Amino acid sequence: MDDQTATIIGFLETVHPYDSLPQDELARVAGCFSRRVYAPGTEVYRIGAALEGLFLIKRGSVEVLDRNGGLVSILGPRNSFGERGLMRDGLAVTTARTTEESVLLMLPAVRFRELLTAYPAFERFFNRARGGEGRGSDLTTLRVADLMARHPVTCAPDTPVQEAARRMRDARVSSLGVVRDEELLGIVTVRDLSNRVLAAGLPAQTPVSEVMTADPVSLPPQALGSDILHIMLERRIGHLPVVEAGRLVGMITQTDLTRFQAVSSAQLIRDISSAERVEDMAAITARIPQLLVQLTAGNNAHEVTTRLVTDITDAVTRRLLQMAEAALGPPPVPYLWLACGSQGRQEQTGVSDQDNCLFLHDSVTPDDMPWFHALARQVSDGLSVCGYYYCPGDMMATNPKWCQPMRVWRDYFRGWVDKPDPMAQMLASVMFDLRPIGGAATLFRDLQAETLEMASKNTIFVAHMIANSLKHTPPLGLLRGFATIRSGEFKNHVDMKLNGVIPVVDLGRVYALIGQLPEVNTRARLLAAEAAGVISVSGARDLIEAYDLIATMRLENQAALVKSGRRPDNYMAPSDLSDFERSHLRDAFVVVRTMQSAIGHGRGAPG
Repeated sequence: MDDQTATIIGFLETVHPYDSLPQDELARVAGCFSRRVYAPGTEVYRIGAALEGLFLIKRGSVEVLDRNGGLVSILGPRNSFGERGLMRDGLAVTTARTTEESVLLMLPAVRFRELLTAYPAFERFFNRARGGEGRGSDLTTLRVADLMARHPVTCAPDTPVQEAARRMRDARVSSLGVVRDEELLGIVTVRDLSNRVLAAGLPAQTPVSEVMTADPVSLPPQALGSDILHIMLERRIGHLPVVEAGRLVGMITQTDLTRFQAVSSAQLIRDISSAERVEDMAAITARIPQLLVQLTAGNNAHEVTTRLVTDITDAVTRRLLQMAEAALGPPPVPYLWLACGSQGRQEQTGVSDQDNCLFLHDSVTPDDMPWFHALARQVSDGLSVCGYYYCPGDMMATNPKWCQPMRVWRDYFRGWVDKPDPMAQMLASVMFDLRPIGGAATLFRDLQAETLEMASKNTIFVAHMIANSLKHTPPLGLLRGFATIRSGEFKNHVDMKLNGVIPVVDLGRVYALIGQLPEVNTRARLLAAEAAGVISVSGARDLIEAYDLIATMRLENQAALVKSGRRPDNYMAPSDLSDFERSHLRDAFVVVRTMQSAIGHGRGAPG
């Protein structure tokens, strides 16, 4: 194996769906990729051209353009492009052009199609992506309710223009809705104050009713983004009130539309990769809640949304590692930074802590450890600044216990399997979700396979893992109700993480253990368990559909909180749901409870 192929293997191990390929197949695929370097502004292919194959960005940035030259998306490292054309007639449906010096890997079309046929995970991934190369939600098809700024700033018609200007300044907005008893009478903008007040020399006490635009054109929340664009272009206006039953419920500006179009996972990752300061990255990650809203409003599958959100966390982590190495100097021995928990499973949502650890080469010496402790501190502190709060259980690389050479990690796993006490079960559950993020990925490859084989053969350990997976139960109450939280801030709510998705996460982990399945993502584990016969086809289908519903409702609830100006969390009030939604959610929880009961009684899964 030459050095270039080895380098490509290391890169592909960090890119989905290549990370799901068997190791021998991954090596063969890596040998098929050709490496190409492009100068800034180079056209990789033009719309309508025959495609050589699938392109994967190793370094740099590529913009994707439609047939009119309009920007579709900006792609960064680990993004693929060209699949839409390859999966149709082999002709490019967009134009791709580098925006900076870029290193691209090209997989020949024939080999790409072979992988689609041979590996279901590969086919599922690229079939999901067919809607657009790196696309985000389409602005034109989203509802106005998903785009507007809620809680618009307003004033009464007799408000002096000076006071109106002060309100706009303090609220950092460019317009006010003029209302009486919540009824919209007009709108006044910064431009109105400039052109109709200052330029005309009107006194500061002039009421806004004399300078506002009366009876402005408006839209209902159910209108589409295309309606906004058409009205703004046709009437040459930059502010559009959203009115429902005569009441002003929101405001949309051109700035809102620009901000929406600028927020995509690819754009955020591109900005992160070039950030020079941790504070710059924090400003970028602060846009994740808006991305969550857009992805949810665009009806993206929950596993796509959480994957894109996790990709941003991965990019932040890798950039922090680069910054730490630049400050500390080269590492004394090879190391690997790994994520566990939701980041490890690529299931992050709008609220996440950090769970991570460091694997060190066995040649590490005590004199080397201060370097790695400093690395862990810089990266973990940087993640905290970027909004990823410290793990309450101290499952972080800053804890010396989780910053160890490989020989110690092997002893950890062996000890947890041989003596599966409750603490060992908790630690093993976390560590079975490990995924390499940055560094020498080869340090992990053999350990994962060894541990799965060793653990799956220990029936006592498996039994303990099954028992551990039953600790979190769906929130089912008596008489077809929900068992909600009884007191405190979240009284009458259900925890959609702890009692919603976590029971399925735990089941997926057990199935992966029983079948020695390398998948880490929960949905991928369920699919792999079905394919391997660990659970029945009907059981797998029911559980996957239940998980999809629970995970989707969790994301939709978080998006609703963000849209209302609140921080996303995992608590949802069943009373906020329709009868239809409550019924289906309860049915989903019943499926999960049934699958827990089956595995708890040693029956695997119901047929």
